[in-house]
Amino acid sequence: MPTMDQQAIGLRKARECMAVKMLMKGAVLPGDSTVELKDFEVPAPGHGQVLVQTKATTICGSDIRCIYREHTGKGPEGYIPGMVAGHEPCGVIVEEGEGLKRFKKGDRVIVYHISGCGVCNDCRRGYYISCKSRFRQAYGWQRNGGMAPYILAEEKDLIELPDELTYKDGAQVACGFGTVYEAIEKIGICGNDCVLVTGLGPVGLAALMLAKAMGANRLIGVEMNEYRIELAKKLGLADYVFKPGEDTLEEILAVTGWSGPSMPPPMTRAGSLPSGPPGSGARLLSWEREAPAPSIPARTSSTGRRPSTAPG
Repeated sequence: MPTMDQQAIGLRKARECMAVKMLMKGAVLPGDSTVELKDFEVPAPGHGQVLVQTKATTICGSDIRCIYREHTGKGPEGYIPGMVAGHEPCGVIVEEGEGLKRFKKGDRVIVYHISGCGVCNDCRRGYYISCKSRFRQAYGWQRNGGMAPYILAEEKDLIELPDELTYKDGAQVACGFGTVYEAIEKIGICGNDCVLVTGLGPVGLAALMLAKAMGANRLIGVEMNEYRIELAKKLGLADYVFKPGEDTLEEILAVTGWSGPSMPPPMTRAGSLPSGPPGSGARLLSWEREAPAPSIPARTSSTGRRPSTAPG
C-alpha cells in the first residue's frame, strides 16, 4: 500500500507526463432512481485549492429527493447533470495548490458543502448558504462532489477534522450534525430544558444526541416509524417516544408536568431555530416531514425546519 506522500508524488509525475491521463470513477445521479459510474480526470488544484482524497461521504435526503429519484431541484438545489454527487465528504489533503493560508498536505478535513463567492455580505458574515452570487456552488450539485476517490476543494471551504473523530464521523458532521448543532447552539439548550423532537430520522436523532450532550434534563421524541423508534430507544437518546395520534398531546403534557412545549417566536433567518425562554417547558424541534408534530392549538408557531434554500 503506497504512502500518502508516494500517492501525491505519483499524481504529480503522472500529470507531468503528457501521455498519461489520470482517471477516476465518480458516481453521478441521472434521475429515475439510478446511479452511474463514469470516468473523470483527477483534478489538479489551482491557487487556493487542495486535492482531497475522499475517505468517507454520506448520502443526504436532499440527494435522494432532488437528484436520485428525479431532477426537481431548482436554484441552489439545481443539479447540473453529470456532476459527481455527494455533498457530505471528508478526507485527507494529498496535494496542495499555490497560495494556501492554513491547510497543508496530510491534514484531515471536512469539506463544507456550500462554496460561496466569499466576498458578498452573507459570505463575509459566515453565511455561505445564503450566498446569492452567480459564483456560489454546492459540492455534489453544481460542482463535483465526494462520491469519487478525489475531490477538488477550495481551502476556504475546509474544516479541520480533530484526531478523536473518524472520517465517518466527519462525513456525518459535514451536513446533518453540523446543521442541527448550529440550531441547538442558537437555542442555548441547558440543564433546565426538556426537549421535544418531532421526526426521528438521521437529523432528528442527531438533535436528540446533541441535546443530551448539552445537558437537557428530558428528551422526548415523536415518530411513526417502528425502526426509528426502536433505534432511539436502543441508543438511549430519548426518555419517551410517542407515535403521532389523537392522544399524543395528552401523553406529552403528562410527562412534562402539563407545561407542554414553549411557544417559539418566528424564525429570523434560514438555518436558525427559534426557542422560548430557558426552563419554560419543552423546546420543540421539527426535522422530518413523515412524522408530523402533535396538534397543539395556539401553543406553537413555526418549528425551525431545515432551510430549503440549499442542499442538505
